[in-house]
Amino acid sequence: MGQFSVKIYTSPGSLLNANQQDGYNRWLNSMGRNDANLEGAATTFTAVILRGRRAHILHVGDTRAWHFRDGILTQLTQDHVLPQPDLHHVLYRAVGIEPHLRLDQRSQPLAPHDRILITSDGVHGTLSTKILAALMERRESAESDAVAIVDAALAAGSQDNATAIVIDIIDLPSPDHVEIGGLAQRLPVLPPPSLRDCIDGYTLDRLLGEGRYARIFQASDPLTDTDIVLKFPKTSELSEKGARLAFIREAIVGARVHSPFVGEAIDLSADRQSRLYVAMPYYAGETLDQRVRRRPAMAIDDGVSVAARLARGIAALHRLHIIHRDIKPDNVILTEDGGLRLIDLGVARLPRIEDFTDSEVPGTPTYMAPELYEGEHGSEASDQFALGVTLYYMFTGRYPYGEVEAFSRPRFEAPTPPSRYRPDMPAWLDAALLRAVAVNPDDRFGDIVELLRILEDGGSRAVGARHRPLSLYDRNPLLFLKVLCWGLLVLLIASLATR
Repeated sequence: MGQFSVKIYTSPGSLLNANQQDGYNRWLNSMGRNDANLEGAATTFTAVILRGRRAHILHVGDTRAWHFRDGILTQLTQDHVLPQPDLHHVLYRAVGIEPHLRLDQRSQPLAPHDRILITSDGVHGTLSTKILAALMERRESAESDAVAIVDAALAAGSQDNATAIVIDIIDLPSPDHVEIGGLAQRLPVLPPPSLRDCIDGYTLDRLLGEGRYARIFQASDPLTDTDIVLKFPKTSELSEKGARLAFIREAIVGARVHSPFVGEAIDLSADRQSRLYVAMPYYAGETLDQRVRRRPAMAIDDGVSVAARLARGIAALHRLHIIHRDIKPDNVILTEDGGLRLIDLGVARLPRIEDFTDSEVPGTPTYMAPELYEGEHGSEASDQFALGVTLYYMFTGRYPYGEVEAFSRPRFEAPTPPSRYRPDMPAWLDAALLRAVAVNPDDRFGDIVELLRILEDGGSRAVGARHRPLSLYDRNPLLFLKVLCWGLLVLLIASLATR
Protein backbone atom coordinates (compact mmCIF):
# COMPACT_ATOMS: atom_id res chain seq x y z
CA MET A 1 0.00 0.00 0.00
CA GLY A 2 1.50 3.34 -1.01
CA GLN A 3 0.63 6.94 -0.31
CA PHE A 4 2.10 9.62 -2.54
CA SER A 5 1.94 13.31 -3.11
CA VAL A 6 3.37 15.40 -5.92
CA LYS A 7 4.55 19.00 -6.01
CA ILE A 8 5.48 20.03 -9.56
CA TYR A 9 6.53 23.35 -11.06
CA THR A 10 6.59 22.40 -14.73
CA SER A 11 4.34 22.27 -17.76
CA PRO A 12 1.23 20.08 -17.56
CA GLY A 13 1.62 16.56 -18.89
CA SER A 14 0.28 13.04 -18.61
CA LEU A 15 1.76 9.76 -17.44
CA LEU A 16 1.72 7.29 -20.30
CA ASN A 17 1.98 3.53 -20.21
CA ALA A 18 4.97 1.75 -21.76
CA ASN A 19 3.39 1.22 -25.19
CA GLN A 20 2.15 4.78 -25.36
CA GLN A 21 5.54 6.05 -24.25
CA ASP A 22 7.37 4.07 -26.95
CA GLY A 23 4.90 5.35 -29.53
CA TYR A 24 5.47 8.89 -28.31
CA ASN A 25 9.24 8.25 -28.49
CA ARG A 26 8.97 7.20 -32.16
CA TRP A 27 6.82 10.21 -32.98
CA LEU A 28 9.13 12.66 -31.18
CA ASN A 29 12.23 11.13 -32.79
CA SER A 30 10.60 11.35 -36.23
CA MET A 31 9.64 14.99 -35.67
CA GLY A 32 13.17 15.82 -34.57
CA ARG A 33 14.57 14.36 -37.76
CA ASN A 34 12.06 15.96 -40.12
CA ASP A 35 11.26 19.32 -38.51
CA ALA A 36 14.16 21.76 -38.07
CA ASN A 37 12.27 23.56 -35.31
CA LEU A 38 12.14 20.31 -33.25
CA GLU A 39 15.65 19.07 -33.94
CA GLY A 40 17.09 17.48 -30.79
CA ALA A 41 13.72 17.56 -28.97
CA ALA A 42 13.73 15.07 -26.10
CA THR A 43 12.36 14.58 -22.63
CA THR A 44 13.29 12.57 -19.55
CA PHE A 45 11.18 9.78 -18.05
CA THR A 46 11.27 7.99 -14.68
CA ALA A 47 8.47 5.73 -13.40
CA VAL A 48 8.10 3.70 -10.20
CA ILE A 49 5.71 0.75 -10.21
CA LEU A 50 4.73 -0.66 -6.79
CA ARG A 51 3.98 -4.37 -7.06
CA GLY A 52 3.93 -6.80 -4.19
CA ARG A 53 6.82 -6.02 -1.86
CA ARG A 54 9.07 -4.36 -4.43
CA ALA A 55 9.37 -1.13 -6.37
CA HIS A 56 10.15 -1.54 -10.07
CA ILE A 57 11.88 1.46 -11.64
CA LEU A 58 11.84 2.34 -15.37
CA HIS A 59 14.16 5.19 -16.30
CA VAL A 60 15.74 7.16 -19.10
CA GLY A 61 17.16 10.69 -18.96
CA ASP A 62 18.29 12.77 -16.01
CA THR A 63 15.36 12.62 -13.62
CA ARG A 64 16.11 10.45 -10.59
CA ALA A 65 14.44 7.90 -8.35
CA TRP A 66 15.62 7.53 -4.75
CA HIS A 67 15.06 5.08 -1.90
CA PHE A 68 15.01 6.34 1.69
CA ARG A 69 15.34 4.08 4.75
CA ASP A 70 16.77 4.63 8.25
CA GLY A 71 18.06 8.08 7.37
CA ILE A 72 19.93 6.91 4.27
CA LEU A 73 18.95 8.22 0.82
CA THR A 74 20.10 5.96 -2.02
CA GLN A 75 19.98 6.94 -5.69
CA LEU A 76 18.34 4.19 -7.76
CA THR A 77 18.88 5.60 -11.26
CA GLN A 78 21.78 6.73 -13.42
CA ASP A 79 21.75 10.07 -15.25
CA HIS A 80 22.08 9.68 -19.01
CA VAL A 81 24.11 12.85 -19.55
CA LEU A 82 27.53 13.54 -21.03
CA PRO A 83 30.34 13.12 -18.47
CA GLN A 84 32.09 16.44 -19.13
CA PRO A 85 31.44 18.93 -16.28
CA ASP A 86 30.24 21.68 -18.62
CA LEU A 87 27.99 19.25 -20.55
CA HIS A 88 26.03 17.69 -17.66
CA HIS A 89 22.88 19.25 -19.09
CA VAL A 90 23.27 17.39 -22.42
CA LEU A 91 21.31 14.12 -22.64
CA TYR A 92 22.65 11.23 -24.69
CA ARG A 93 19.64 8.99 -23.88
CA ALA A 94 16.08 10.17 -23.40
CA VAL A 95 12.61 9.91 -24.88
CA GLY A 96 12.92 11.05 -28.53
CA ILE A 97 16.69 10.87 -28.97
CA GLU A 98 16.76 7.34 -30.43
CA PRO A 99 14.25 5.59 -32.73
CA HIS A 100 13.63 2.92 -30.09
CA LEU A 101 13.25 3.75 -26.43
CA ARG A 102 15.78 2.05 -24.12
CA LEU A 103 14.68 2.09 -20.49
CA ASP A 104 16.90 1.16 -17.56
CA GLN A 105 15.14 -1.25 -15.22
CA ARG A 106 15.75 -1.87 -11.55
CA SER A 107 13.91 -3.62 -8.72
CA GLN A 108 14.11 -2.38 -5.13
CA PRO A 109 12.90 -4.46 -2.12
CA LEU A 110 10.60 -2.49 0.14
CA ALA A 111 9.86 -2.47 3.85
CA PRO A 112 7.17 -0.67 5.87
CA HIS A 113 8.07 2.99 6.53
CA ASP A 114 10.34 3.21 3.45
CA ARG A 115 10.02 6.30 1.28
CA ILE A 116 10.47 6.68 -2.48
CA LEU A 117 11.47 10.05 -3.95
CA ILE A 118 11.42 11.08 -7.62
CA THR A 119 13.09 14.38 -8.56
CA SER A 120 13.83 16.39 -11.67
CA ASP A 121 17.21 17.97 -12.26
CA GLY A 122 15.78 21.28 -11.09
CA VAL A 123 15.76 19.71 -7.60
CA HIS A 124 18.77 17.40 -7.40
CA GLY A 125 20.85 19.74 -9.55
CA THR A 126 20.50 22.34 -6.82
CA LEU A 127 20.14 20.39 -3.57
CA SER A 128 22.79 17.93 -2.39
CA THR A 129 21.96 14.35 -1.41
CA LYS A 130 22.59 15.30 2.23
CA ILE A 131 20.02 18.10 2.09
CA LEU A 132 17.48 15.88 0.34
CA ALA A 133 17.97 13.19 3.02
CA ALA A 134 17.43 15.77 5.76
CA LEU A 135 14.19 16.91 4.11
CA MET A 136 13.00 13.31 3.78
CA GLU A 137 13.85 12.73 7.43
CA ARG A 138 11.26 15.33 8.42
CA ARG A 139 8.70 12.48 8.22
CA GLU A 140 5.74 14.78 7.85
CA SER A 141 3.04 13.95 5.32
CA ALA A 142 4.14 13.02 1.81
CA GLU A 143 2.51 16.18 0.48
CA SER A 144 4.19 18.44 3.04
CA ASP A 145 7.64 16.97 2.40
CA ALA A 146 7.22 17.16 -1.40
CA VAL A 147 6.33 20.84 -1.08
CA ALA A 148 9.30 21.45 1.25
CA ILE A 149 11.74 19.85 -1.22
CA VAL A 150 10.53 21.93 -4.16
CA ASP A 151 10.46 25.10 -2.07
CA ALA A 152 14.03 24.44 -0.89
CA ALA A 153 15.21 23.98 -4.49
CA LEU A 154 13.59 27.24 -5.61
CA ALA A 155 14.97 29.08 -2.58
CA ALA A 156 18.45 27.78 -3.45
CA GLY A 157 18.19 29.42 -6.88
CA SER A 158 16.99 26.63 -9.14
CA GLN A 159 16.21 27.95 -12.64
CA ASP A 160 15.01 24.63 -14.07
CA ASN A 161 11.74 22.74 -13.77
CA ALA A 162 11.44 21.63 -10.14
CA THR A 163 9.57 18.39 -9.52
CA ALA A 164 9.34 16.26 -6.38
CA ILE A 165 7.25 13.13 -5.83
CA VAL A 166 7.23 11.50 -2.38
CA ILE A 167 5.79 8.02 -1.87
CA ASP A 168 5.35 6.66 1.66
CA ILE A 169 5.24 2.88 2.06
CA ILE A 170 2.68 2.42 4.82
CA ASP A 171 2.20 -1.35 4.67
CA LEU A 172 3.06 -4.28 2.40
CA PRO A 173 1.31 -7.50 1.39
CA SER A 174 2.64 -10.82 2.65
CA PRO A 175 5.42 -12.38 0.54
CA ASP A 176 4.07 -14.61 -2.21
CA HIS A 177 5.29 -18.01 -3.42
CA VAL A 178 7.29 -16.53 -6.28
CA GLU A 179 9.14 -14.02 -4.11
CA ILE A 180 9.94 -16.53 -1.37
CA GLY A 181 10.98 -19.18 -3.88
CA GLY A 182 13.28 -16.72 -5.64
CA LEU A 183 14.94 -15.77 -2.35
CA ALA A 184 15.38 -19.44 -1.42
CA GLN A 185 17.14 -20.13 -4.72
CA ARG A 186 19.41 -17.11 -4.41
CA LEU A 187 20.74 -17.76 -0.90
CA PRO A 188 23.60 -20.29 -0.55
CA VAL A 189 23.15 -23.33 1.70
CA LEU A 190 26.14 -23.54 4.06
CA PRO A 191 27.07 -25.82 6.99
CA PRO A 192 25.42 -24.63 10.23
CA PRO A 193 27.43 -22.17 12.32
CA SER A 194 28.62 -22.60 15.91
CA LEU A 195 27.85 -20.85 19.17
CA ARG A 196 29.16 -17.27 19.42
CA ASP A 197 29.50 -16.94 15.65
CA CYS A 198 28.26 -13.70 14.08
CA ILE A 199 25.99 -14.17 11.08
CA ASP A 200 24.79 -11.09 9.14
CA GLY A 201 25.25 -8.99 12.26
CA TYR A 202 23.41 -11.43 14.56
CA THR A 203 25.40 -12.89 17.47
CA LEU A 204 24.52 -16.52 18.23
CA ASP A 205 24.20 -16.40 22.03
CA ARG A 206 22.61 -19.74 22.95
CA LEU A 207 22.01 -23.11 21.33
CA LEU A 208 18.28 -23.81 21.68
CA GLY A 209 18.03 -27.09 19.84
CA GLU A 210 19.86 -29.63 17.73
CA GLY A 211 17.42 -31.57 15.58
CA ARG A 212 17.92 -34.09 12.84
CA TYR A 213 17.68 -31.49 10.10
CA ALA A 214 18.37 -28.14 11.79
CA ARG A 215 20.43 -26.30 14.41
CA ILE A 216 18.58 -23.55 16.28
CA PHE A 217 20.10 -20.57 18.10
CA GLN A 218 18.88 -17.69 20.19
CA ALA A 219 20.54 -14.63 18.68
CA SER A 220 20.76 -10.95 19.49
CA ASP A 221 20.24 -8.22 16.92
CA PRO A 222 22.21 -5.05 17.76
CA LEU A 223 20.23 -3.02 15.20
CA THR A 224 16.92 -3.52 17.03
CA ASP A 225 18.25 -4.54 20.46
CA THR A 226 16.01 -7.61 20.46
CA ASP A 227 16.46 -11.37 20.68
CA ILE A 228 15.36 -13.58 17.82
CA VAL A 229 15.66 -17.26 16.86
CA LEU A 230 17.71 -18.36 13.86
CA LYS A 231 17.25 -21.82 12.36
CA PHE A 232 20.03 -23.20 10.13
CA PRO A 233 19.69 -26.33 7.97
CA LYS A 234 22.08 -29.20 8.64
CA THR A 235 23.65 -29.91 5.29
CA SER A 236 25.00 -33.26 6.48
CA GLU A 237 21.46 -34.66 6.90
CA LEU A 238 19.34 -32.59 4.52
CA SER A 239 19.88 -32.18 0.80
CA GLU A 240 20.30 -28.68 -0.58
CA LYS A 241 16.91 -29.00 -2.26
CA GLY A 242 15.34 -30.18 1.01
CA ALA A 243 16.87 -27.21 2.87
CA ARG A 244 15.40 -24.77 0.37
CA LEU A 245 11.99 -26.45 0.58
CA ALA A 246 12.08 -26.16 4.39
CA PHE A 247 12.95 -22.45 4.12
CA ILE A 248 10.06 -21.87 1.70
CA ARG A 249 7.63 -23.62 4.05
CA GLU A 250 8.65 -21.64 7.12
CA ALA A 251 8.46 -18.35 5.23
CA ILE A 252 5.12 -19.03 3.54
CA VAL A 253 3.40 -20.32 6.69
CA GLY A 254 4.80 -17.41 8.70
CA ALA A 255 3.40 -14.99 6.13
CA ARG A 256 -0.02 -16.62 5.60
CA VAL A 257 -1.03 -17.92 9.01
CA HIS A 258 -2.09 -15.30 11.51
CA SER A 259 -2.91 -17.04 14.77
CA PRO A 260 -1.87 -16.25 18.36
CA PHE A 261 -1.18 -19.98 18.77
CA VAL A 262 1.17 -20.50 15.78
CA GLY A 263 4.79 -19.37 15.58
CA GLU A 264 5.62 -16.54 13.20
CA ALA A 265 8.50 -15.96 10.80
CA ILE A 266 10.45 -12.71 10.50
CA ASP A 267 10.77 -11.28 7.00
CA LEU A 268 14.42 -10.25 6.84
CA SER A 269 15.75 -7.61 4.52
CA ALA A 270 17.04 -9.25 1.34
CA ASP A 271 20.15 -7.09 1.37
CA ARG A 272 21.08 -8.29 4.87
CA GLN A 273 20.62 -12.05 4.63
CA SER A 274 23.67 -13.68 3.03
CA ARG A 275 22.86 -17.38 3.51
CA LEU A 276 19.88 -19.69 3.94
CA TYR A 277 18.29 -19.67 7.39
CA VAL A 278 14.93 -18.84 8.94
CA ALA A 279 14.42 -16.05 11.48
CA MET A 280 11.63 -16.25 14.06
CA PRO A 281 10.59 -14.24 17.12
CA TYR A 282 12.02 -15.44 20.41
CA TYR A 283 9.22 -16.67 22.66
CA ALA A 284 10.42 -16.67 26.27
CA GLY A 285 9.11 -19.69 28.16
CA GLU A 286 9.48 -23.46 28.13
CA THR A 287 8.49 -26.27 25.80
CA LEU A 288 5.57 -28.49 26.67
CA ASP A 289 8.02 -31.38 27.05
CA GLN A 290 10.00 -29.41 29.65
CA ARG A 291 6.77 -28.67 31.54
CA VAL A 292 5.74 -32.33 31.57
CA ARG A 293 9.13 -33.35 33.00
CA ARG A 294 8.81 -30.76 35.73
CA ARG A 295 6.88 -31.58 38.89
CA PRO A 296 4.11 -31.35 39.95
CA ALA A 297 2.16 -32.86 37.07
CA MET A 298 -0.08 -30.50 35.15
CA ALA A 299 -3.55 -30.16 36.63
CA ILE A 300 -6.46 -31.40 34.53
CA ASP A 301 -8.01 -27.96 34.07
CA ASP A 302 -4.65 -26.42 33.08
CA GLY A 303 -4.04 -29.25 30.63
CA VAL A 304 -7.46 -28.85 29.04
CA SER A 305 -6.73 -25.14 28.51
CA VAL A 306 -3.40 -25.96 26.85
CA ALA A 307 -5.05 -28.64 24.70
CA ALA A 308 -7.76 -26.27 23.47
CA ARG A 309 -5.27 -23.55 22.51
CA LEU A 310 -3.03 -26.04 20.74
CA ALA A 311 -6.05 -27.40 18.84
CA ARG A 312 -6.95 -23.85 17.81
CA GLY A 313 -3.47 -23.36 16.36
CA ILE A 314 -3.70 -26.60 14.38
CA ALA A 315 -7.18 -25.68 13.16
CA ALA A 316 -5.78 -22.37 11.87
CA LEU A 317 -3.28 -24.35 9.78
CA HIS A 318 -5.87 -26.82 8.51
CA ARG A 319 -8.20 -24.01 7.40
CA LEU A 320 -5.46 -23.08 4.91
CA HIS A 321 -4.89 -26.74 3.96
CA ILE A 322 -1.52 -26.78 5.76
CA ILE A 323 -0.52 -30.03 7.48
CA HIS A 324 2.06 -29.58 10.25
CA ARG A 325 3.40 -33.18 10.20
CA ASP A 326 5.57 -32.90 13.33
CA ILE A 327 3.28 -32.02 16.25
CA LYS A 328 4.95 -33.00 19.51
CA PRO A 329 5.67 -31.47 22.95
CA ASP A 330 9.10 -30.22 21.83
CA ASN A 331 7.38 -28.08 19.20
CA VAL A 332 4.94 -26.43 21.60
CA ILE A 333 6.15 -23.40 23.58
CA LEU A 334 4.32 -22.32 26.71
CA THR A 335 5.24 -18.65 26.93
CA GLU A 336 5.92 -16.73 30.13
CA ASP A 337 2.87 -14.54 29.58
CA GLY A 338 0.56 -17.56 29.60
CA GLY A 339 0.37 -17.96 25.82
CA LEU A 340 1.14 -20.90 23.56
CA ARG A 341 2.91 -21.21 20.21
CA LEU A 342 3.12 -24.20 17.88
CA ILE A 343 6.48 -23.96 16.10
CA ASP A 344 8.73 -25.81 13.61
CA LEU A 345 6.75 -25.34 10.41
CA GLY A 346 9.60 -26.13 8.03
CA VAL A 347 8.29 -29.66 7.46
CA ALA A 348 4.67 -28.68 6.86
CA ARG A 349 2.81 -29.95 3.83
CA LEU A 350 1.50 -27.03 1.76
CA PRO A 351 -0.73 -26.93 -1.30
CA ARG A 352 1.12 -26.25 -4.57
CA ILE A 353 4.53 -26.66 -2.88
CA GLU A 354 6.79 -29.52 -3.88
CA ASP A 355 7.16 -32.13 -1.15
CA PHE A 356 10.34 -33.65 0.27
CA THR A 357 11.82 -36.82 -1.14
CA ASP A 358 10.67 -40.11 0.42
CA SER A 359 13.91 -40.34 2.42
CA GLU A 360 13.32 -36.87 3.88
CA VAL A 361 9.59 -37.09 4.68
CA PRO A 362 9.36 -35.66 8.20
CA GLY A 363 7.88 -36.94 11.41
CA THR A 364 8.87 -38.17 14.87
CA PRO A 365 8.20 -41.94 15.11
CA THR A 366 6.45 -41.89 18.50
CA TYR A 367 3.90 -39.35 17.19
CA MET A 368 3.42 -40.75 13.69
CA ALA A 369 0.01 -42.19 12.78
CA PRO A 370 -0.14 -45.77 11.49
CA GLU A 371 -1.01 -44.63 7.96
CA LEU A 372 2.28 -42.70 7.74
CA TYR A 373 4.14 -45.99 8.09
CA GLU A 374 2.22 -47.15 5.01
CA GLY A 375 3.65 -44.38 2.85
CA GLU A 376 1.18 -41.53 3.32
CA HIS A 377 2.79 -38.07 3.54
CA GLY A 378 0.52 -36.46 6.10
CA SER A 379 -3.11 -35.39 6.47
CA GLU A 380 -5.43 -33.65 8.92
CA ALA A 381 -6.12 -37.08 10.43
CA SER A 382 -2.42 -37.78 11.03
CA ASP A 383 -2.02 -34.32 12.62
CA GLN A 384 -4.94 -35.19 14.92
CA PHE A 385 -3.21 -38.45 15.87
CA ALA A 386 0.01 -36.58 16.73
CA LEU A 387 -2.02 -34.09 18.79
CA GLY A 388 -3.69 -36.97 20.62
CA VAL A 389 -0.33 -38.56 21.47
CA THR A 390 0.96 -35.16 22.61
CA LEU A 391 -2.03 -34.66 24.94
CA TYR A 392 -1.84 -38.25 26.24
CA TYR A 393 1.81 -37.61 27.12
CA MET A 394 1.02 -34.20 28.61
CA PHE A 395 -1.46 -35.67 31.08
CA THR A 396 0.26 -38.98 31.88
CA GLY A 397 3.97 -38.67 31.03
CA ARG A 398 3.53 -41.85 28.93
CA TYR A 399 2.77 -42.73 25.32
CA PRO A 400 -0.31 -44.63 24.12
CA TYR A 401 1.75 -47.00 21.95
CA GLY A 402 5.09 -46.73 23.73
CA GLU A 403 8.15 -44.73 22.78
CA VAL A 404 9.21 -45.64 19.25
CA GLU A 405 12.84 -45.70 18.25
CA ALA A 406 13.98 -44.26 14.93
CA PHE A 407 13.70 -46.63 11.94
CA SER A 408 11.45 -49.01 13.89
CA ARG A 409 7.73 -49.64 13.54
CA PRO A 410 5.44 -49.76 16.58
CA ARG A 411 2.82 -52.39 17.28
CA PHE A 412 -0.45 -50.51 17.38
CA GLU A 413 -2.23 -52.56 20.03
CA ALA A 414 -5.08 -51.25 22.19
CA PRO A 415 -3.65 -48.41 24.31
CA THR A 416 -4.06 -48.19 28.06
CA PRO A 417 -6.76 -45.62 28.96
CA PRO A 418 -5.00 -42.48 30.23
CA SER A 419 -7.29 -42.43 33.28
CA ARG A 420 -5.41 -45.51 34.50
CA TYR A 421 -2.44 -43.21 35.11
CA ARG A 422 -4.54 -40.18 36.06
CA PRO A 423 -7.43 -41.25 38.30
CA ASP A 424 -8.58 -37.59 38.45
CA MET A 425 -9.19 -37.53 34.68
CA PRO A 426 -12.90 -37.17 33.79
CA ALA A 427 -14.47 -39.84 31.62
CA TRP A 428 -15.18 -37.47 28.71
CA LEU A 429 -11.48 -36.51 28.44
CA ASP A 430 -10.39 -40.13 28.75
CA ALA A 431 -12.65 -41.05 25.83
CA ALA A 432 -11.59 -38.04 23.74
CA LEU A 433 -7.88 -38.89 23.98
CA LEU A 434 -8.46 -42.52 23.07
CA ARG A 435 -10.55 -41.51 20.06
CA ALA A 436 -7.90 -39.04 18.82
CA VAL A 437 -5.22 -41.78 18.81
CA ALA A 438 -7.39 -44.44 17.19
CA VAL A 439 -5.44 -46.68 14.82
CA ASN A 440 -8.06 -46.37 12.06
CA PRO A 441 -8.33 -42.75 10.82
CA ASP A 442 -12.09 -43.22 10.34
CA ASP A 443 -12.46 -43.84 14.08
CA ARG A 444 -10.91 -40.47 15.00
CA PHE A 445 -12.78 -37.17 15.20
CA GLY A 446 -14.04 -35.79 11.91
CA ASP A 447 -11.59 -32.90 12.21
CA ILE A 448 -9.65 -30.90 14.78
CA VAL A 449 -12.58 -28.53 15.27
CA GLU A 450 -14.76 -31.41 16.49
CA LEU A 451 -12.10 -32.33 19.04
CA LEU A 452 -11.78 -28.65 19.99
CA ARG A 453 -15.50 -28.47 20.79
CA ILE A 454 -15.18 -31.47 23.07
CA LEU A 455 -12.22 -29.89 24.86
CA GLU A 456 -14.00 -26.57 25.33
CA ASP A 457 -17.46 -27.87 26.20
CA GLY A 458 -16.40 -30.91 28.18
CA GLY A 459 -13.70 -28.98 29.99
CA SER A 460 -16.14 -26.31 31.17
CA ARG A 461 -18.18 -29.00 32.94
CA ALA A 462 -15.25 -30.87 34.40
CA VAL A 463 -13.07 -28.06 35.77
CA GLY A 464 -13.87 -27.34 39.41
CA ALA A 465 -16.91 -28.21 41.54
CA ARG A 466 -18.79 -24.94 41.43
CA HIS A 467 -21.32 -26.07 38.84
CA ARG A 468 -24.88 -27.00 39.87
CA PRO A 469 -25.76 -30.71 39.73
CA LEU A 470 -27.31 -31.85 36.45
CA SER A 471 -31.09 -31.96 36.42
CA LEU A 472 -33.06 -35.14 35.85
CA TYR A 473 -33.90 -33.90 32.37
CA ASP A 474 -30.17 -33.43 31.57
CA ARG A 475 -29.26 -36.83 32.98
CA ASN A 476 -32.20 -38.89 31.63
CA PRO A 477 -34.73 -37.06 29.39
CA LEU A 478 -36.87 -40.20 28.88
CA LEU A 479 -37.26 -40.82 32.61
CA PHE A 480 -38.12 -37.14 33.09
CA LEU A 481 -40.96 -37.40 30.55
CA LYS A 482 -42.29 -40.58 32.16
CA VAL A 483 -42.36 -38.96 35.60
CA LEU A 484 -44.03 -35.87 34.14
CA CYS A 485 -46.74 -37.96 32.45
CA TRP A 486 -47.44 -39.96 35.62
CA GLY A 487 -47.64 -36.72 37.61
CA LEU A 488 -50.11 -35.21 35.17
CA LEU A 489 -52.20 -38.41 35.29
CA VAL A 490 -52.34 -38.32 39.10
CA LEU A 491 -53.40 -34.65 39.00
CA LEU A 492 -56.11 -35.46 36.43
CA ILE A 493 -57.52 -38.33 38.53
CA ALA A 494 -57.46 -36.15 41.65
CA SER A 495 -59.28 -33.39 39.81
CA LEU A 496 -62.00 -35.74 38.57
CA ALA A 497 -62.43 -37.28 42.05
CA THR A 498 -63.04 -33.89 43.71
CA ARG A 499 -65.87 -33.19 41.28
